[in-house]
This record gives sequence, C-alpha cells and structure tokens, in this order.
Amino acid sequence: MKNKNNFYPVPETHPLTWRMREDKHPVWIQEYCRKNGYTAAKQTLLKISADEVVNIVKKSGLKGRGGSGFPTGIKWSLMPAPEDSIKIRYLICNADEMEPGTYKDRILLENLPHLLIEGMIISANALKATIGYIFLRGEYIIAAGNIRRAIYEAREAGFLGKNIMGSGFNFQIILHTGAGRYICGEETALMNAIEGKRANPRSKPPFPATSGLWQKPTCINNVETICNIPCILENGVTWYKGLAINHSHDMGTKLLGFSGRVKNPGIWELPLGIYAREVLEDYAGHMMKGFKLKAWQPGGSSTAFLTPHHLDLSLDFTTLSKVGSRLGTGIALAVDDKINMVELLYNLEKFFSRESCGWCTPCREGLPWSVEILRTLKKGEGQEEDLKMLEKICNLLGAGKCFCYLAPGAIEPLSSALKYFKNEFENGIASCITN
Repeated sequence: MKNKNNFYPVPETHPLTWRMREDKHPVWIQEYCRKNGYTAAKQTLLKISADEVVNIVKKSGLKGRGGSGFPTGIKWSLMPAPEDSIKIRYLICNADEMEPGTYKDRILLENLPHLLIEGMIISANALKATIGYIFLRGEYIIAAGNIRRAIYEAREAGFLGKNIMGSGFNFQIILHTGAGRYICGEETALMNAIEGKRANPRSKPPFPATSGLWQKPTCINNVETICNIPCILENGVTWYKGLAINHSHDMGTKLLGFSGRVKNPGIWELPLGIYAREVLEDYAGHMMKGFKLKAWQPGGSSTAFLTPHHLDLSLDFTTLSKVGSRLGTGIALAVDDKINMVELLYNLEKFFSRESCGWCTPCREGLPWSVEILRTLKKGEGQEEDLKMLEKICNLLGAGKCFCYLAPGAIEPLSSALKYFKNEFENGIASCITN
C-alpha cells in the first residue's frame, strides 16, 4: 500500500490503509486500539444520536464503493422508523467480491478486519439494527479466518454483544460464506443465499429497506463503504470532503488499482478525482517494456472499455459516467496491444453467461448467444450478419430490460469494444479472411 514516493499512508490522507503493517500481517485488536481503533465507535454510541449519524454520513457525500456509487446516507435514510411490531432489523456487509479482476475488499478483510467491524457497529447503531451479517466470498479462506478471530476479539473486549460500552446498544455479527456465485453480488440474490434459498434476484419493490432478509428491514453496504464510516465520524464532514482533488464530483478516497501488463500492478488508496493517467504512470509504472496500452476498464470486468485518449479523465463516479463507462470497483484492467479484443470478449462473456441465474429470458438466452457468435468470430468463421446481431443483443440486454443488472453489466464491455475496435470483430468474418 505504499504510495509513489515509497512513504507509508498517514491518517490525515489515507483513512482506510494507514493502520496496515509493513510486514502485511493482520492488525489484531490490541494494535488496532493502539492505532485509535474503536475510538469512533465509542464517541458515536455514547455521544451522538442515530439520526445525527445518518445526517453526518449523508452530508459527507460518501457513495457506495461496491460499484453502483449510490449515496450511502440516502440509502440509510430509506430504512423505515422502528416499530414495536418489527423489532428485528438487519445490516449486511456485502463481501462477495466476485467481479473478475477485483480484489480491493480482500486487502481490507485480510489486513484490517477490525476496521470493518467498527464500521458495522457504528452503521448498525445508526440504522437501529441488532444483527449484522458479513456475506463473504467462499474462496477468501484467509479473510474468513481473520474475520472470525476479529469477531471473537471484539466480543471479548465488549465491542460486540449486549449493552456495548454501556450504551444500551446490542449488536452481534455473523459470518456467512458463499458457495461461489457471481450473482450473489446482487443484494437480493445475496439475501436469498443467506436464507438458504437459490441465489436468484428478487423482484423490486418491495426494496430491502422495507422487506429484506426474512422480510425484515435490511440495509446492505459494501466492505469499503462501511470501512469509511469510522473516519467520517471521527474526523468530520469537512475533512472528508477535503480528501478529494481536482474538483471531483465525489468525496473521500478510494482504493484504486491497475492490473494487466503494467510494471507495478497493485492497489493504492488515492483521492477521488485523481487522473487515470497518474495512476497508470506514477503508481502502476506504465506499461511493461514492449507493450502499449490499447484499452482499459476503469473498475472491473463489467465496466465499458475506454481508450488511451480517456486517461486524462478524473477517476470518480460522475466523470466516467459521462463518457459511457463507470468507476465501478475502481480496480482497472490495462489491455495491451498484443491482446485480441474478440478473444478477450469471448472469455468475459463466457464467464457472465455461466454465472447467469437464468431467471429472465434476455440474460438466459442472450448471453450464451453472444458467446457462440464470439466463438465463431474468434475462429475466423463469422458472417457479416454476426456483427449486427451482436449489436442487437447489446440493445436487448441493456439497462432496464432484464430482471437484474447482471446482463446489462455483462454487455457493457462488449458494446464498448464494438464501438472502439469494430475492425477486430470484422477480421473474424470468413469472407474478409478469404479476400
């Protein structure tokens, strides 16, 4: 987590990562408390009302770090007021990090599990939730062990359980590991999985805030989102907004990274608004010798491709949406000039097709259809009509035309590749090869 000058992060500018150890060992409770851990939880539970906490988070401008970028404070405010007839309310941490090429939450889960627990305590108190779930990707074995130990340590120290720190607030956290389904990243499919059902998305409305886990009011936030909460409550809204740079539309810092054939692939906590070129060149060290940047995805395999001409855009949720892509998870993929886009898209769409739950027709039929066309083009046996059909599939699987966002997200990279690299698709047409 070093920055470009090889200095380790500091609390003033790196609220998520400054506690991490140089030897990469987990930060357990004694060290976490020495590094000001659980201070925000104590101050919040004992001195600040739940409604005030929600307003602070709303004013901070914190947006969801799982990919959608929905304002966290607004999401919290959608939870209905507690009623005597509905005493159970849930907070779920979405740690099902199944987006190909994304591994940002894993860094926090393995190295700073107590930061997540503290964030959940503050969040649950604000939401008046007494039970919390961490839905963890099943393959994250190390993270699962570290979270279990951290939950035990927090319970023994009095930060979990009944009457936490004498505040009268009761809260427990349950770790639930998934069985390996990408669709569980969708919040309603995630809730079905916790309930022991098949992980299919639910119809909305009703929304989770009013009828979620076991039909009780439920709020679902991403790992990185929740880990921002303690620093906001401890340092204030003005400080948090001041972390962003370059007149960014969004606030705070973000775990950003680059993978692919770059010299220094990795993840860094950086201010929102930083230019993509700076991350690629100053942090990732630019492309490896002998390779040129051909395209890049800003935040995971379900985000639209951009070109080198887009590198001077600021990395925030608002700016990238204006050019047809999304910040997503913030972990970018650099595509080099030796990679064939048809072969890359074939692999991507094959993954999304396999991970479809099959609930709605456009996704169930459209994604396999796109895979078969890409397979044909990859072999150089395509027909001229294939490109028109791919474009038609992209339109039929667009936003608002499927039951959930899996298919629209899956089709974003294909649609953008057709826009910027259509010649590579045309090269897969048999008549072009013959001529």
